[in-house]
Amino acid sequence: MLEAFPVLTHLYDAGTARLEGGTVVERRLSQLRGCFADEAAYEAALAQADTLLYRVTAIEPATGLGDLHYGLGVLFPGKVGNEYFLTKGHLHRTREAAEVYIGLTGQGMMLLEDETTGESRLERLGEGKIVYVPGHTAHRTMNTGSEPLTYFGVYPANAGHDYGAIAERNFLKVLVDENGQPVLKDRTAM
Repeated sequence: MLEAFPVLTHLYDAGTARLEGGTVVERRLSQLRGCFADEAAYEAALAQADTLLYRVTAIEPATGLGDLHYGLGVLFPGKVGNEYFLTKGHLHRTREAAEVYIGLTGQGMMLLEDETTGESRLERLGEGKIVYVPGHTAHRTMNTGSEPLTYFGVYPANAGHDYGAIAERNFLKVLVDENGQPVLKDRTAM
């Protein structure tokens, strides 16, 4: 008797970042307290509305060694002060686990920060762009455009997500809009 196979095909809607049969996580501004460097701008924005910043739909078809999980995300356009809307960002619980992001629509950036050295760099993410995130690298996505940024991510089933490490220390850099251009700055300079 053959064992049941997991569902291997899923329909998706890139515009809403929903995968059929997936687990949906939505993050609102109130859930990103501490992520934005300009706390006064954050409080002012939150007083106006608890805006939906992003949505991710994840599929976890199997959990064995060598299996993959994947997700479809949409990050909406906007700013808190002069900081672009962003995701919480995370490390992987299994630190050596890498991840691949494939941009589908919109334009944005990924902030990558080496956990050991603290070295940061930006990579463009958007339509036609693929970003490889090495292991031991914290990563956060920012929408630098005026349209929703949608992307597809693939990662090992055992990668897990460690949001706690980022919540404790945050990223060392922030991405801000200066005269219509994204500029990377030290968080301490904000």
